[in-house]
Amino acid sequence: MEFGEASASSGPQGVAQEAAQSAQPVPVFRATALRKTYRAGEVEVVALHEVTLDIARGEFVVLLGPSGSGKSTLLNILGGLDVPTSGEVWFADHRLDGASEADLTRYRREHVGFVFQFYNLIPSLTVRENVALVTDIAEHPMDIDESLDLVDLLPRRHHFPAQLSGGEQQRVAIARAIVKRPDVLLCDEPTGALDYATGKRVLEAIADINRSLGTTAVVITHNAAIAGMADRVVHLANGRIQRIERPPRKLAPGEISW
Repeated sequence: MEFGEASASSGPQGVAQEAAQSAQPVPVFRATALRKTYRAGEVEVVALHEVTLDIARGEFVVLLGPSGSGKSTLLNILGGLDVPTSGEVWFADHRLDGASEADLTRYRREHVGFVFQFYNLIPSLTVRENVALVTDIAEHPMDIDESLDLVDLLPRRHHFPAQLSGGEQQRVAIARAIVKRPDVLLCDEPTGALDYATGKRVLEAIADINRSLGTTAVVITHNAAIAGMADRVVHLANGRIQRIERPPRKLAPGEISW
């Protein structure tokens, strides 16, 4: 399996297919009947029950639900960090379920940027050096200073993590995730450890990247207010999608409050 660009269609049939596809959003993820079970001793825990979901290229999607609802499990499967017990999951025209670990590693390296609740920065490296680590494994990375400028941290590039606030450290983590130009940015509770003001700045950075770079963004949260930023909100509970809704108006981070 190769995780490169999808091949272009050729001939009249290919042109017709492309014309039909141009009239509707192009899915970057297609998940069908995903089920994920874990075994704790003799007890089987079902984390996902028959989850079916498409996510369009360039979309901003919020996965909303309480702890234990299956949000992180779904995000990890989309990001190639985990595999479903059954069901199918595709990234573009590449099938992820059943892929080898080497293929999943390549997929994560080339196509996915991760942002977690905890920043995982290396304390002995500067901001710029932390971001530069990722460029060594990226095929076409952006300029490091450009990625820091996108998250409004260029003036702090020579500082160490201990010299930064929590929100600034999280924005370094975002710069590190986007410097390799990923197709998708997957964020697991990116504001969970932050106060209100710094959390909003982190959300602004994610929204700016989604808008300016066209990067598909999927954000996990238990904070219902953040859902106002989304193109679509996927509500999960007990490992199932309860409903999917589209906010009447997509809000800027500055317009939300909690």
